[in-house]
Amino acid sequence: MRTDKLFSGKTLAILSGGGDTPAINSSIEAVRNRASMLGFKVYGIQKGWKGLLGNGDVVDLTNIPYDGIYGGTALFSSRTNPFPSKKHPEDRSEQIIKNIERYKIDVLVTIGGDDTNGAAKKMYEKYGIPVIGFPKTIDNDLRTRTIHHYKKQQFEAVLCPGFPSGSKAIKKLTSKLHTTNESHQRIMVLEVMGRDAGWLTGSAVFGGAQMALVPEVEMTKERKEFFFEQVKEKYMRSKKKSMIIAVSEGVRWWNDEKRQLDMVYASSDLDEYGHPRFGGISGTIASEINKKLGIEARGQISGYIPRSGKCSEYDRRLTSTLADKVVDLLLRQEYGKMPVMRNIVDYSELEEYHTEAIDMGNIGNFPLPELYYNANDFSFTEQYIDFLTHIIGEPFRMEFNHIFPVVIPN
Repeated sequence: MRTDKLFSGKTLAILSGGGDTPAINSSIEAVRNRASMLGFKVYGIQKGWKGLLGNGDVVDLTNIPYDGIYGGTALFSSRTNPFPSKKHPEDRSEQIIKNIERYKIDVLVTIGGDDTNGAAKKMYEKYGIPVIGFPKTIDNDLRTRTIHHYKKQQFEAVLCPGFPSGSKAIKKLTSKLHTTNESHQRIMVLEVMGRDAGWLTGSAVFGGAQMALVPEVEMTKERKEFFFEQVKEKYMRSKKKSMIIAVSEGVRWWNDEKRQLDMVYASSDLDEYGHPRFGGISGTIASEINKKLGIEARGQISGYIPRSGKCSEYDRRLTSTLADKVVDLLLRQEYGKMPVMRNIVDYSELEEYHTEAIDMGNIGNFPLPELYYNANDFSFTEQYIDFLTHIIGEPFRMEFNHIFPVVIPN
């Protein structure tokens, strides 16, 4: 049987929603190529779910060159929610249905996190739209039910396209920051994306960050005082009087004036899924280190750096592997599911036999497990180090290793 004719006359459409990552174009290219091989005409939906509202905004990807190495998404993105929300109480899901019918779309592949794929799940359950979710998140907190094998034990972890590239970028950035930090013998507080999970923040340890704060552990008044004690002790013990502290943007930090736990927002505006925009916790912590410890400190926001640039080699192979599983789902006509990696593996083992498909109704979010983070030492554990080593290699820190002899005057 010739597989390239199996779905002749059928149309598959791809959309990407939510925050971008360096791996979305790679995901689009991989799914497009395999769907074309099966005989599908392939459309691209512009700006996520927004491209299926109104008259629609759709392009043809079938026989067009596509650069999957280029980061971000050429289909553009938005945080549009077709279902009722505080920002848009109107149910716009019927507009989606009308456009799916108008454009004669037979299968929809949605590349996104819990929000985008959560809406896709509702479309599948409410209207029976044939949909396949494709994982995507820089925060790596989409529950993929992936197993991490370590020292004959098994732990549930997460592996989503975009995270490997983002982790590699944070590792590189952190390593580079040591040169300026050591020059001034400062403490630098590096802010990393992570609204509710500290998966990405841990990658700063691979660049030499000595301490880390994550959203999973609230910085109460007592913990905050203990944290400052640890900071002072580790800084004074450091040979170069220099230290980098990685902190997730969503850390809950005790506010001395308000006497309550606070989060620092760059904007109070909410998107259509009810999420505010974080930013600034690094400056708050650095300022308090200056004030309470008398040690010069600076805040540094990594911002959109982990979202930017080329798709890493690991992500390229990961998206291709998951796209192979999409082929299996299409052939079986199993919809309402999402391809995931069954196991955390090295680059060379990223193959379809390590994948499985999970029900989109069972996705949800999965925070950093306790066994990956030592809350008493504000550090990541050997289990986490092993987990991320599979993905981005060994930790690396730039160092100036020369020691100068002290001159004593006669």
